[in-house]
Amino acid sequence: MDLILIGIAGVILLLVLLAIGVPIAFAMAFTGILGLWIVEGPIPTMAHAALIPWEHGRDFIFVSIPLFVLMGQLFYHAGLASDLYESLQKWVGRVPGGMAISSVLACGGFGAVTGSSIATVATMGTIVMPEMRRFKYDSRLATGALAASGTLGILIPPSLIFIFYGVMTETSIGALFIAGIVPGAITALMFSLIILIRCVLNPALGPKGPRASWQERIVSVSRLGPVAMLFALIIGGIYAGIFTPTEAAGVGCTGVLITTLIQRKLNWAAISAALRSTALISAMIFAIIIGGYVVARFLAVTGLTDALVDLIIAAELGRIGFLILLVLLYFVLGAMLDVFGMLVLTIPFILPVVTELGIDPVWFGVFVVIMAELALITPPIGANVFVMHRVAPDVPMEEIFRGVFPFVIGELLVLTLLILFPDLALWLVERMR
Repeated sequence: MDLILIGIAGVILLLVLLAIGVPIAFAMAFTGILGLWIVEGPIPTMAHAALIPWEHGRDFIFVSIPLFVLMGQLFYHAGLASDLYESLQKWVGRVPGGMAISSVLACGGFGAVTGSSIATVATMGTIVMPEMRRFKYDSRLATGALAASGTLGILIPPSLIFIFYGVMTETSIGALFIAGIVPGAITALMFSLIILIRCVLNPALGPKGPRASWQERIVSVSRLGPVAMLFALIIGGIYAGIFTPTEAAGVGCTGVLITTLIQRKLNWAAISAALRSTALISAMIFAIIIGGYVVARFLAVTGLTDALVDLIIAAELGRIGFLILLVLLYFVLGAMLDVFGMLVLTIPFILPVVTELGIDPVWFGVFVVIMAELALITPPIGANVFVMHRVAPDVPMEEIFRGVFPFVIGELLVLTLLILFPDLALWLVERMR
């Protein structure tokens, strides 16, 4: 059988395994090992299976993944996330839709600590939904805003997806972190404007929250300190070249630990829960990474990767046409795969074309992460929507998807701005270099 046909058969097998519910890490590893066995035989396949985890799993930058995860888990279990929301709510709670806007800003702040979208939705949803129910917020607006705002967790640095992309493409992770700041801020502003406009037009969607005195507002600023300090410490340190992203993860983790101990918000039970969650999340991420490298090696051996690259280049789509094609591709893949799986399956094919078209790999990293955000909130999978449904089981999935739709449009507008004005992502990076 022709090698390219074997590669296509392997992709079909992978999609079938995913469709029947096989976890993506195992589906990719099985497909890759089976394909390599057919193409190269048992001995080379066993060599690949042993060497790939050793070659890629010991990359020093991967140390930052469990450290950033631990930082977010400590922050969550210490109760600092609720402090963050309550402080923001004091300032913007009285504007139309103020509680929902506060949740957008709080998700951005919490995302700057966790680097995880799903963790952001689960945490902030648990904190914010009871308050919005109490003030009779429209359930579609409330759940949609939270599910969409959770995506800020993977765009505002530090981001686990940026780390993953940086390792796969050998792109500076520090530059990727810096590149995500402006698009992340624009996305948060876009979501806030969507909520504000809708609630001004129809005040019943998001009534004003409780009134806060100026004294309460000023006092609440001190509760924003931990997030502001951590963000400045991590991003400022990377931007100034004081430490690498891996060192920043260690510094940030230590900063959260010291802060929570000083405030006496951390006990052994919370530390134990944070460590347990960190181990589970990190193991899942590493399993996906290794499985992805195995299937990518198989597809490279069959020549399918090179064939697809040549086909895309021969089509002469140009930069805009190529990016529109990718938008459609990621919408389709987002219906079947999680974020890590999308990157693993596409980056080996796409990166050579990106290089050929002269697209900056740092800018492209931001583009890919925004597309991953859209995949997290669009049907039929929409991982953030599923998490939001677990937080608010009384709200039907269809209602949450309808509530998310205006934010999908907003995200697409941000993506359009990014394509038309690439400097939105690269301006800060150029200042860093």
